[in-house]
Amino acid sequence: MNQQKLPNATAVLVLGIVSIVGCCCYGVLGLIAGIIGLVLYKKDNALYQSNPTLYSDYNNLNTGRILCIIGLILSALYLVLNIVMIAVFGWETLSDQELMQERIRELMGQ
Repeated sequence: MNQQKLPNATAVLVLGIVSIVGCCCYGVLGLIAGIIGLVLYKKDNALYQSNPTLYSDYNNLNTGRILCIIGLILSALYLVLNIVMIAVFGWETLSDQELMQERIRELMGQ
């Protein structure tokens, strides 16, 4: 029997990679790519589970899902870190390196 590829397996894999790389963009791009990748995974997984012998690249789909989950976790952590940094130091402090060093010294008690 001729097996065909899952329609979104490659897209899920690419979105998983983008979600890991995108965590460096304040976490927002990684969150968006990871969520879209998981939604596409859910659709293709349901398609595969309905008839497993018809499709061939389920391994790519699972790898993409794992990458999306890792990207979501990294992006969420980085986004929370950015929010905490803005709450503690303020937006102006993050823009000015000398002011940031001064605030860190104040926090350390030096």
